[in-house]
Amino acid sequence: MSSLHEFTTWEPLLRLVHAENAERLAAPGGHVAGRISRSGWSVPLRRNSPPPGRASRIEDMQDEFDAVEQVRTALADSGLHDVSFVTELSSAGRAVLHLLDPGAAVEPGIGGPHPGAIRLVEDAVAEPWRRLPEPAEGASPDPSADPGLLERTLRERLPDAIGATEAELAAAQEHLGVPLPAELKALYRVTRARWEDWDGDHEKADQVYDAVGCELFSPDRLYIADAASRRCPWQFAAMEAVVTPPDAAVQGVVGSPGWIVFGDNGGGDRLAVDLTPGPRGHTGQIILLSHEENIGAELLAPSLTGLVLNGESGEDGSRHRHELPAVAYVNIRGVSSVQAAAHPELEVLSIGVWEGEPVSLAPVTGLPRLRTLTAYPGSLADPLEIAALTGLEYLELGPEEWRVLLDAGAVPHGLLAAGIEIRGERHPLPVADLADELLALWGRPPIQRTVLEGDLWATGL
Repeated sequence: MSSLHEFTTWEPLLRLVHAENAERLAAPGGHVAGRISRSGWSVPLRRNSPPPGRASRIEDMQDEFDAVEQVRTALADSGLHDVSFVTELSSAGRAVLHLLDPGAAVEPGIGGPHPGAIRLVEDAVAEPWRRLPEPAEGASPDPSADPGLLERTLRERLPDAIGATEAELAAAQEHLGVPLPAELKALYRVTRARWEDWDGDHEKADQVYDAVGCELFSPDRLYIADAASRRCPWQFAAMEAVVTPPDAAVQGVVGSPGWIVFGDNGGGDRLAVDLTPGPRGHTGQIILLSHEENIGAELLAPSLTGLVLNGESGEDGSRHRHELPAVAYVNIRGVSSVQAAAHPELEVLSIGVWEGEPVSLAPVTGLPRLRTLTAYPGSLADPLEIAALTGLEYLELGPEEWRVLLDAGAVPHGLLAAGIEIRGERHPLPVADLADELLALWGRPPIQRTVLEGDLWATGL
């Protein structure tokens, strides 16, 4: 058995949690829950504020850090990425620990112990991640594109740079599966941007950044920014829509086989050559893929030559935005009603906090493209109206609304994924039970559970 499933692994953390939440745990039905992953943790412990003028340090929370690190080490050893936990007190006063491993069919929750999106169909992705760009028929390079001028300019700026060989360029093309654009070849013939070529000299790396306008990837690090490269949790991916207005320079897709990533702006955003431009764009234009966006891109320059000679153009690159009619947020600050959101192009409907009476879904019944519905708990007048929305692939509801659908056998059969919306504090175990019911309808593996019990008071708390 993995050390993750041994009570002693959790004992230091449970001592802290039980000591700080003793009154809550002693109450009828009392429990405390949290989540630990390899990249972070969320546990119900208060932290002391650091002295004024100083940021928090590890030593300010050393006991918590050491206890959590013991669990994270076991997590890594077990090959798992994260685990949720619920701790209770038994009638005999012993600590009871429930471990919840989401398994292959459930995405980790965001921050808390509850499950994230439930993947009902293996390997299914949200509709925008299945969309390819429209053919860029008639698109041509911008007049500023000039591989010869680009190469001469870079040689002047980087006279001592080591360029890529033709064999290295050929290998990059074979790896990508597409020919390298002429401007990109011209760039790499001047500098191949390998760290070993700079002998650890940061100034030389900075010179390349200044000369090109980005942190340049070496040819062997080029990659295609297709949809699969832009991973996104289902609960967010389902809320996106591919929108490319007629005047857009960049297509509003998640990714494209014609987006060749060649650099980084130093802040985690990637630069790419765009070979599949939007209706008003140019083949070979330079776009920015923001790490804060799940879809779309921003136009930086009309060509690689233009980027190197003139810097960013500052033009509006039609970065993806949530706009009617494809995506509608009905709430006290958004769209005023479901009726107002109803449109033949509607793909995503989110019903949020609502001050009036619960709403009916009748206005959107029969809409041909509606594929995502999320509804704040208590916002729907009749959850069974969902059964008439036959095109749904993602549905996110509160536990009570899911209960209505499950009891009536009315869960839409075409769903690819589902979400359970939790507001306020809910015991994680009944929520996991609900997730398992949904998984069972599709024959998917349930959330894995382990129950451990031990005496924290044997050696004193």
